[in-house]
Amino acid sequence: MLRRLPRPTFRVWLFLLLVALGGLIAWLDPWQTPTPGPVPTDEAGEPDYYLEQAQLTRFDASGRAHQRLESPRLVHTPHDDVTRAVTPLAHLIDREGRLWIANAIEGRLGPSGNPLTLTGEARLLAPEERWQLDTEILHFDSNVGHAWSDTPALLQQPPQHMRGERFDAWIHDNRARLTDNVRGHHPPEGAQPGQAAEAVNLEDFTP
Repeated sequence: MLRRLPRPTFRVWLFLLLVALGGLIAWLDPWQTPTPGPVPTDEAGEPDYYLEQAQLTRFDASGRAHQRLESPRLVHTPHDDVTRAVTPLAHLIDREGRLWIANAIEGRLGPSGNPLTLTGEARLLAPEERWQLDTEILHFDSNVGHAWSDTPALLQQPPQHMRGERFDAWIHDNRARLTDNVRGHHPPEGAQPGQAAEAVNLEDFTP
């Protein structure tokens, strides 16, 4: 003999509906756009905009892309027309199409996007020439292609390396120079690994 089950009450239906709705919300939650972080503050004032996971490309007067800046966050303050970047990675392209790479802990684009100043463990790489510069503060004027540092710098082009108080590079001319109290180490030609290097004084180094 079949026994008929009682019909669900209104409360049961309401409970089942709430359970289903909760499951739907839990399923949709991973697809929600994450809320932006807190609006950054700066001594220059409140920003008018900021970008997360940003890639900024700059073009010259002829419409050629010559500078790309990547950063987890770009913040622009209208008071001084300055854009600040966190852990920026800059790709600089000279007039011959050569690529130069720069990065640091912090970055700053001046009014109208120039100059670029990299601060904190700043590094400039010239992949084609195989040299690398490490310094604390690095400036780059994209209008003339001039990179420079007034803080002590280490310039390496294996197997040689040298230090100086000032560094200049003109990327369009593919020239670099260390000046002021320059010291360097150059392994003797044909030296074996581990052999002592010869100490030299340099006032002008052009790779």
